[in-house]
Amino acid sequence: MRLLVAEDERHLNDVITKILIKNHYTVDSCCDGEEALDCLRGAEYDACILDIMMPKVSGLEVLKKLRASGSRIPVLMLTALDSVEDRVNGLDAGADDYLVKPFAFDELLARIRVMLRREGGRTDHCYRVANLTVDCDARTVFRDQQEIPLSSKEFSILEYLVHNQGIVLSRDRIEQHIWNYDYDGGSNVVDVYIRYLRKKIDDDFEPKLIHTVRGAGYVLKV
Repeated sequence: MRLLVAEDERHLNDVITKILIKNHYTVDSCCDGEEALDCLRGAEYDACILDIMMPKVSGLEVLKKLRASGSRIPVLMLTALDSVEDRVNGLDAGADDYLVKPFAFDELLARIRVMLRREGGRTDHCYRVANLTVDCDARTVFRDQQEIPLSSKEFSILEYLVHNQGIVLSRDRIEQHIWNYDYDGGSNVVDVYIRYLRKKIDDDFEPKLIHTVRGAGYVLKV
């Protein structure tokens, strides 16, 4: 899952980003609303953590512009303002959730998980395709009830595929979703990780689930 953190307090921004990366999210971060809008226009994110009080463009204005453009990306608002009016304004503008500073990071992580489940219209974050089970909260993968260990990047790619099962995802789309703006790797990185995944979850099992669509990309389906 790829997240954007827009928070102008640099220390808090750094801490949130490190905690999210430690919890296996791909993260981009910025410190003002103008840069947040540029990031949101230029990449596909699963959710955004958005501070209300930011320079150049406020978080509330960023949110209003997002919703006016038709974007339904889940947004968690952060604020030091604890009045009912401030929370109502954020929620009325289209925020999915609201967290008042200071907050516990475990609560932040829990609220992000709830937002992502809600966005998918699910009560849990567990996906099943044929005999494959992917639990995105526990970060476990089973095939025919056999647990399959994956690296962090392997799991992230599989999570993206299973979240979009039946949809052909281009190599560029996968790369942009799994790696952040700082990534400067090889052009065939997606193909390499798809080979790793196939070896682990497809080679010894039936039916085959990861399919190549020539000239288009990859799709996970029965």
